[in-house]
Amino acid sequence: MPLHLKLHTQPEVPLEADCICPDIVQSLKNNEITAMTVFHGNRQVELGEFFECNGSFDGEINIDGDLSNIKHVGASMSFGKITVEGNIGLHTGAGMRGGEIIIEGNASDWLAAEMQGGKIVVKGNAGHMTGSGYRGSAIGMQGGEIIVHGNVKNETGHVMRRGLIAVGGDSGDFTGVNMLAGTIIVLGRMGIRTGAGMKRGSIISFNKAKLLPTFSRNCEYQPSFIKFYVSYLEKNGFSIDSSYLNNSFERWSGDSVELNRGEILLSTNKSK
Repeated sequence: MPLHLKLHTQPEVPLEADCICPDIVQSLKNNEITAMTVFHGNRQVELGEFFECNGSFDGEINIDGDLSNIKHVGASMSFGKITVEGNIGLHTGAGMRGGEIIIEGNASDWLAAEMQGGKIVVKGNAGHMTGSGYRGSAIGMQGGEIIVHGNVKNETGHVMRRGLIAVGGDSGDFTGVNMLAGTIIVLGRMGIRTGAGMKRGSIISFNKAKLLPTFSRNCEYQPSFIKFYVSYLEKNGFSIDSSYLNNSFERWSGDSVELNRGEILLSTNKSK
């Protein structure tokens, strides 16, 4: 059976638990896992002060409880699977290189910051800076997939370099800000200043949006690749109106303050 961690004591301040990672626990016994060091504020404590541990690691970790105050779960993981049966705190999957994280609830800010590979699925909402680079970093997400069924907040995909971010709900302001490459898909509505400073990459919205004046309209057409994205998202649990397969999209180029080689595709919301 998978390794099962259950939160028995809610931390009073954020708990840094980057040790909850397949790469770290793969060769440890349960008593060694509960003895791993975590930071409760500025104090070093054992993981067992907050979690009980059952089962054995078979490549998968299941975590129960409200983990809104637990940080860095799955950071830098390269293989395996983590399933969170609730909400999760800051920096989940930061620097992730492989494997899969399934979050049944909501995710906090900095989800999959500077992610390099793997896949994260959030059944609820995600916070600010999803798939972004840390402040001062020139490169954010460099590969992998982030699938959010709900909404995301500001600066999703900041300095994104590669990979896919798909959002089933709405996104906040500055979606794809300073984007270098990669693809962001938003099925709901986007906030203001989408694609500000983007150099390359694609942002696809299934709704209209108000864009910066530094973006220029190229044409209206029916991208053949949209049907492949729709099919893939449906396999990941999204419910998408089939009329989008026949919709036209407006193509906008920008940002002209940079290379002007990025693109934003906006659905015209009309069937042909």
